[in-house]
Amino acid sequence: MNVILLGATGMIGRGVLRECLRDDAVTGVLAIGRTPLGVSHPKLREVVQPDPSDLSALAAELPDHDACFFCLGVSSVGMKEEEYRRVTHDLTLAVARPLAAANPRLTFVYVSGEGTDSTGRGRSMWARVKGRTENDLLELPFRAYMFRPGIVQPVRGVPSKTRLYRTLYTVTAPLIAVLRRINPNLVTTTEDLGRAMIAVAARGDGVPGREVPGRILRPRDINRLGAAPTRHN
Repeated sequence: MNVILLGATGMIGRGVLRECLRDDAVTGVLAIGRTPLGVSHPKLREVVQPDPSDLSALAAELPDHDACFFCLGVSSVGMKEEEYRRVTHDLTLAVARPLAAANPRLTFVYVSGEGTDSTGRGRSMWARVKGRTENDLLELPFRAYMFRPGIVQPVRGVPSKTRLYRTLYTVTAPLIAVLRRINPNLVTTTEDLGRAMIAVAARGDGVPGREVPGRILRPRDINRLGAAPTRHN
């Protein structure tokens, strides 16, 4: 499959990119972002542009892609709802709408978060905005899946883009390891996220453990799909 990846410079996106480049099911990755990745691979092609949501220059080749893994996101800390909605909901839909129009068979995977509010009536601003984004994506004419991970642990050398988060992950690594032993479904690794996205886009491939339970996937679902056998080179 040919995959479009947004947010590959972030921690989750880096993990997803790593799995896409390793998995034989993925034949090509088109990474769209504002800054170069600094990664070279025969399957990887980069498009660096100020507005990653502007797909107009790529319109002719959009139908040739089978999946879009949307890992682009920002923290809501210190942001007003209107601004957060613009860089979260509006930007995501600006990418999703032309993709749905170009290829209704495409699989679109959106990284949301555990606690997302689908009703739009909750107190948490980020959860309401994410919930509206999910709802609007699910109404588009393609195969949309919402990933709602809880605690995401970077593994296999995948770093966080934010210095504060890198420090926190280093300090809390022992606690996260304990949490994984006590309740594995509280924590999802960047590796499992990437594997699960590929499994969803591959429609399970008839492999035991890869059956997709629904359009909204929680940590337990993501971890189960991420643990299923993969075809790594």
